[in-house]
Amino acid sequence: MKKLVPVFVMLALAFVFAASPAITSYAQDASSAVSDVLSGIGKAASAKAKGEGKDAAAQVKASTDAIAAAVKGAFGTRDTYVLNTLLFLVGGFLVMWMAAGFAMLEAGMVRTKNVAMQCTKNISLYAIAGLAFWLVGYNLMYPGDGGWIMQDVVGKLSPVTMPEPAKDVANVYSSGSDWFFQMVFCATAASIVSGTLAERIKLWPFLVFVIVLCGFIYPIQGSWEWGTGWLDDRGFSDFAGSTLVHSTGGWAALVGAIVLGARRGKYGPDGQVNAMPGSNMALATLGTFILWLGWFGFNGASQLAMGTIADAASVSKIFVNTNLAACGGVVAAVVLNQLFYGKVDLTMALNGALAGLVAITAEPLMPAIWQSVVIGSVGGVIVVFAVPLLDKLKIDDVVGAIPVHLLAGIWGTIIVPWTNTGASFATQAIGIISIGVFVSVTSLVMWLLLAGTIGLRPSEEDEFQGLDKAEIGLEAYPEFGAGSQRI
Repeated sequence: MKKLVPVFVMLALAFVFAASPAITSYAQDASSAVSDVLSGIGKAASAKAKGEGKDAAAQVKASTDAIAAAVKGAFGTRDTYVLNTLLFLVGGFLVMWMAAGFAMLEAGMVRTKNVAMQCTKNISLYAIAGLAFWLVGYNLMYPGDGGWIMQDVVGKLSPVTMPEPAKDVANVYSSGSDWFFQMVFCATAASIVSGTLAERIKLWPFLVFVIVLCGFIYPIQGSWEWGTGWLDDRGFSDFAGSTLVHSTGGWAALVGAIVLGARRGKYGPDGQVNAMPGSNMALATLGTFILWLGWFGFNGASQLAMGTIADAASVSKIFVNTNLAACGGVVAAVVLNQLFYGKVDLTMALNGALAGLVAITAEPLMPAIWQSVVIGSVGGVIVVFAVPLLDKLKIDDVVGAIPVHLLAGIWGTIIVPWTNTGASFATQAIGIISIGVFVSVTSLVMWLLLAGTIGLRPSEEDEFQGLDKAEIGLEAYPEFGAGSQRI
């Protein structure tokens, strides 16, 4: 058989060479036919303009407009539909890949005895987010005209259904691509909570909270802006979710951290802060780069269209601004760490990148490049000052998600009018406060309800030995844990 391979290759090459003149001739004939048709359309339009007494420039414009209209009529709607759908799908799977980034970041930032627990939480929350957003979340967030239970405040309660592919023409994108893109944003909000509450929350109460967050809390506040609710009517602007996604997850995480309390041994009686280093900085760094990559889908695809030159150029500009905002966040965090502490903390650099990304998310299109760098750099500064502040307040945030997602999200949202003249600082503040109050109050009710029923925290003994063994029954690194005694 191996001896026949060269023969097959030679036959294939011979066919290509023999057929290429015919293929070339056919392509040339087709191109010539299309050119003749368009030329005829242009000449007819030019002649009509000439007959109406218009000058040469008007005749040329009439010709080019007629040709453009003919091309758009033949290909425009179809191509716009395909390109918009492709943007949603590519952006969606990039944002879905951020779930891996959160998992790796958290796995690296927790201690060895809790790594398997964090991985379990992350894959479970992603699955729950998908089901919850399908059953109730999407239609709560995007009720459409006449679909509100409470007008402009609460959408409808119903699962998502998909039309037949051939009949899916109600919008200039497919229904499935839109649902998928919106769903992965919902999962991102839940991932933020997971990192903050790591190492001292039981699995099942956390997953119950994820159901409520993804099924109700996130979609309801999201409908106020992206579902054309009352905040949208006021002119609130949050392009890709600095507040709607990141601060929402941050508020839920902050309230959860206060109710849950700190990890045992984190804070001493006389105010000292005891470091609890993460297990794997290489994993944490990998997770950050994955998140950085996914953010191009998060922000870029939030343009929601790629069917025109202007849309494609906008997506490109969003990529540039998103990337450089993260760069600014890293550099700002690294420089400040060196100035204040004499050394560079890798975790601060990682969170500086993420804070820059969160900050630019509210408006990644309108800023000039230098403005994006400034916005991202301030995000990095926020991280450097907010992390020790939280420790002074004895709020234990294992991965630094509160400074990154909540505080940098607030900063990114409030600064939108600096680059987008269609927004106002007053309206931005109203949106930040109203969403913060709603998410905090509903999260507080849910956390207290769970604490008073099934309980939130593991026992002191379980927390000491690690949640991998106590909750999962599987050690991520058995050769270093209790399992090493049996090997």
